[in-house]
Parts: sequence; C-alpha cells; structure tokens
Amino acid sequence: MSRTLIIVGGLAAICGVALASGCGSQSAPPAAASVAPAPPPPPNPYAALAKLPDWSGVWDPLGARPPPGATRPGPPQLTPAYAAQYAKLMQKNRSTPGINFVSSVASCVPPGVPQSMQEPYPIEFLFTPGRVTILIETDSIVRRIYMNASDAPPDPDPTYQGTSVGHWEGDTLVVETSAILPDTSPLNGINGHSDQFHVTERIRLVEPDVLVITTTRTDPTIFVEPYTTTAYYRRHRDWKIMEYVCQQNNHDALDAHGNPAFSLSHKPE
Repeated sequence: MSRTLIIVGGLAAICGVALASGCGSQSAPPAAASVAPAPPPPPNPYAALAKLPDWSGVWDPLGARPPPGATRPGPPQLTPAYAAQYAKLMQKNRSTPGINFVSSVASCVPPGVPQSMQEPYPIEFLFTPGRVTILIETDSIVRRIYMNASDAPPDPDPTYQGTSVGHWEGDTLVVETSAILPDTSPLNGINGHSDQFHVTERIRLVEPDVLVITTTRTDPTIFVEPYTTTAYYRRHRDWKIMEYVCQQNNHDALDAHGNPAFSLSHKPE
C-alpha cells in the first residue's frame, strides 16, 4: 500500500516538474500561427479601356469627298527654296492631264508620317494598355503610339513612321511624332525635311461614324508658320484590313526623271 502511494506520489512529483511541458490534462494548447492577409489583386489594366471612345471598325479616308460644310486649308506658307519646289509641282499638276503621282510611293517606298495617314486606303485603331496601335492598309504599315512617354525609345533612330507619344484630352487623342526619316515627304509636293520636322495630330469623332484628324506640320526650314490640314474618315464596321504587299504584281514605278511609269514587265514570275 505504501509502495503504491509512493509510486503515485512520485508520478505526481514528476508531473509537477514537467507541467510546463504539457504533462497530463493541464497542458495548454499550442498558439495558432498568425496568417498575413492576402494582398489585393492588381488592377485590371484593360478595365480603363472601356472608358475610351468607341473607334472600332475600319475607317475609310474620304479624300476629295469630305462631309458637307468641311473647309479646305489654304496653301502653305513656305520658305523660298521649298516654295519654288511646291510651285513647280502645282504647275505640273495644272498642265498635265490626269493625276500626278510623282512620289517614291510608286516604287514601293512607304510614305512617312503624316502622309501614311492620308493614303487612299483604310485604317484601323487598336486600344491596349499603354498603347494605341494604328493599322494602315497601305504597305501593311503599323504605327505604335506610346501613351506613356517613358515607354517610348529614349533616343530613337529616324524611321518612316517616326516615334509617336500620345495622350487624351477628353475624347480627343493628341499624338506628337518626331524622329521621322528626313527623306520622306511632309506634304504632297514637298520632298525631304530637316530633323526639326514635327507632326501633331488631334483625332476625334465629330459624328457617330465620322472621324476627323487635324494634322499640324512644323519645320522652320520648310514652313514659315506651322501648317495644318484636316482629313475625314468614314466608319465601316463590317470591313477588314487586307494584306498589302506593294511589290506583289506591281506595275507602277518612277522613271529616271522621277515621273510615274507603268510596265507589264513587273509582273511576278
């Protein structure tokens, strides 16, 4: 009997010593590990696009068929050297039957900005986060407009379409383009420009299916003052931009004097 009590008492003593480590029914449950709340999901960059104007569909340049009431700009105010070049082309247009296409475009050289936006072929706009992309059917040209200036190349080499940075002013897309190849045409009848050539475009809807692009050209070596023109485009929601490969079955070319020519020998093999 006494031995049993001693064992029990010894066990009690052992439990008393080990109480802190959870012996018997008096042990405390382990503390629950704290879990940090999950971070909120990042904002959807495409959500903001729903607030932009609806420019879906394909836009057909109206060219010589602007909407009723549209005004035409007067002639540009040019520096003497370029004024002589422009006057020579205008005189040739007046004295030559038909349409005068004295342009490197006839030899499949792509037009530069802003002429690429005014070719007689449709264009399409794509809105993506931080970018507006313009698809131009002429020569399958693609223009990339960076909506964040920091995304644009910091020191771009000149290209046909230049480097474009845009921003929204209400429902108007304002595009500033520079670094355009100096041998492109800033205006029909003018060939070449300086590295100061800069183009500002303001693009907006004026009717549900009519888009207007107001283009201002600036280059003090050419224009006495900035020259602004306006182009109109009609929306076609069921049109598609087609592939345009200029050299494929091309019959147009420029002769040694820079005049347009036509040759059936240019058919592909």
